[in-house]
Amino acid sequence: MTLHQIIATVAGIGYIRKGSGTVAAAVCAIAWYVFAGGVDPAVVLFITLAITAIGVWSATVVERYWGIDSHRVVIDEVAGMGISVLFLPVSFGIGLAAFVLFRFFDIAKPAYIRSMEKLPHGWGVMADDVLAGIYTNILLQVAVKLSIL
Repeated sequence: MTLHQIIATVAGIGYIRKGSGTVAAAVCAIAWYVFAGGVDPAVVLFITLAITAIGVWSATVVERYWGIDSHRVVIDEVAGMGISVLFLPVSFGIGLAAFVLFRFFDIAKPAYIRSMEKLPHGWGVMADDVLAGIYTNILLQVAVKLSIL
C-alpha cells in the first residue's frame, strides 16, 4: 500500500465496505473530543487545513488506482468533520451534534454541496465535505451563541 492510499483511507478505515465515511467522521470527532480541549484553536485550525491539503493531494493520486471519488477515500470525511468543530467549545454534546449534522449534510448534500463534487480530481472529493463542514460549523456557532448547546 502506498503512502497516499494510507492517507486517503485514513490508515485503512476506507477499506470498511459499509459505513467507512461514518466511521472516519466518528474517529475524527472522538479525536477532537479527547485531544482538542487543551490545544490552542490556531493549532487545531492548522491541523485541519493540513489534513485538507494533504487530502486533496492524496485523493488526486489514488484516482489512478481506484477511479474518481472511490468509496475507499475517507480523508474527506476527516477534513469535513474537523471543519465542523473548529473554534467551538470542546464538549461531548457539541461533538455529537457536529457529527450528526455533518453526516446529514454529507449524505443529503443540500445547498450547493453536490455541485462541489464536479470540481476536478481531489478538489471535488474534498470540497463537498469541506462545505458540509462549513454548514455544520455555522449552525453550531449560532447554537452556541444562542446558548442552545
